[in-house]
Amino acid sequence: MSPDPKAMKFLAASARHIRASAQSHAQTVPSPCMSVCQMDASTGLCQGCLRTLDEIGRWGNADDVFKRVVWTRIEARLTEFAP
Repeated sequence: MSPDPKAMKFLAASARHIRASAQSHAQTVPSPCMSVCQMDASTGLCQGCLRTLDEIGRWGNADDVFKRVVWTRIEARLTEFAP
């Protein structure tokens, strides 16, 4: 799988921002959804937001702690696809 380079840059910047400014997202952590919504069979990750189906399914009812954990996972996954 090769995520779109622009999407990767956006996700990386968003993940860094959320990690660095946890206080400003105390009420709500933004979704990483990029409206791509295509799962890669080889990785089990969405090609747009790099979340698993479980993470996507749980997002709507999840607390902010879970959402920040998912953003941390996305940031780690981004390193796997970096050139």
